Amino acid sequence: MRSIVWFRSDLRADDNRALYQAARDADRGVVAAFVISARQWQQHDWADIKVEFLLRNLACLSERLKRLNIPLRILRAHRFAEVPPALLALARETRCDALYFNREYEVNEARRDAAVTQAFEQAGLGVRTFDDQTVVPPDAIRTKQGTFYTVFTPFARAWGAWVGEHGADPLPTPRRQPQMVCAADPIPETVPGFVLSRGRPDLWPAGERVAQRRLGEFVDQQIAHYKKLRDFPAVDGTSRLSPYLTLGILSPRQCLAEAREANGGRLTAGSAGPTTWISELVWREFYRHVLVGFPRVSMNQPFKLVTQRVSWRTDEDDFRAWCEGRTGVPIVDAAMRQLAATGWMHNRLRMIVAMFLTKDLLIDWRWGERHFMRHLIDGDLASNNGGWQWSASTGTDAAPYFRIFNPHAQSRKFDPQGEFVRRWVPELSELDGRAIHDPSTLSAADRRRLDYPAPLCDHAAARRRAIAFFRALR
Repeated sequence: MRSIVWFRSDLRADDNRALYQAARDADRGVVAAFVISARQWQQHDWADIKVEFLLRNLACLSERLKRLNIPLRILRAHRFAEVPPALLALARETRCDALYFNREYEVNEARRDAAVTQAFEQAGLGVRTFDDQTVVPPDAIRTKQGTFYTVFTPFARAWGAWVGEHGADPLPTPRRQPQMVCAADPIPETVPGFVLSRGRPDLWPAGERVAQRRLGEFVDQQIAHYKKLRDFPAVDGTSRLSPYLTLGILSPRQCLAEAREANGGRLTAGSAGPTTWISELVWREFYRHVLVGFPRVSMNQPFKLVTQRVSWRTDEDDFRAWCEGRTGVPIVDAAMRQLAATGWMHNRLRMIVAMFLTKDLLIDWRWGERHFMRHLIDGDLASNNGGWQWSASTGTDAAPYFRIFNPHAQSRKFDPQGEFVRRWVPELSELDGRAIHDPSTLSAADRRRLDYPAPLCDHAAARRRAIAFFRALR
């Protein structure tokens, strides 16, 4: 048998279920394929930096696959509707009998995969699919009523029970094939519609070996302190592995295995650092579970349907100031400038800026969700949507709608010396004490000497307004 392995958000050779099984089953070789769908990526708001990172990782994957005698072919199908005939044409050209791939769970991706499966089966070719993007398949655990979980804590308990019963060990390197079926294609240097010069290879080097090394270094050197340091953006206290997880350069099973080893084999009890980091992996899986159980969140709809009635403001000037880091709130502006410069934002800051946009400015969470997707190297629909809906009180969060972060208090708590603000808002670098977190406390004369805008709103008044808007829904 000869098979095609269709790569998507799983750009690695190690611990890749579709690749591992295809290599085991084949006796006439394996062909790898990746489909560039530029227009569809644009429609899905993929960031330039994400596409640039993807191409660099494709180049690394191609070299790794060559050592397994597996050529990587690059196909082009502008939209998902064009993918089935493109893959069928490759199967006929290379005389492949079957297609192997790991499932994706977003609505458009799931429909594309169903169309590909139907096309191959109608052509008399086999299809094998696998759950690989998560440790626990998104639809594998349900409540006692048979429904999808909508609250994290009971989901996490069920997730842990499933892992305890079924295991989650990474797969070994796939079997080397006896010979190359065909030549590999060159990896393109450009993708229509994307500006790839915005990449940051200095911050985000490519390849699964790099990703595995970063994971190992984080576990060896930092995971023990993760719970204590993870909320402080001026400190290197997080793993920064999210870009590698988003494109599947690392698998969640690899991450879980390393964290469990650091925690004496345990998922929950044990050291606070590894336990907390494992919980963050479970949050990632929870949002995929929600995406599968409630497909509307893939289609610009809130999880809480009642919040469709929120009268969001449509102030484009305020939104533009937020995007550009000109809100007059230092921690918000520092975070937005970090995003623009690096393609990444610290998780605590993602919550702060999202809460500010949706609660202080009362601007539609979907505007912020799209801006993040257009700029994040780790832009991922399930996690990004879940985080934005959590902040906007339109999502699965069980806490009341009146949980509203005070950005100045958050800044004082998590950037107490103002180090992060000074790094990204240099016009405030000379300020100290309370003023670095809230320059509006300065005298009028001192404020005029700063090249920094006045705050877009008064937080206390904005909080009262947001509570009134949400209370009206009841």
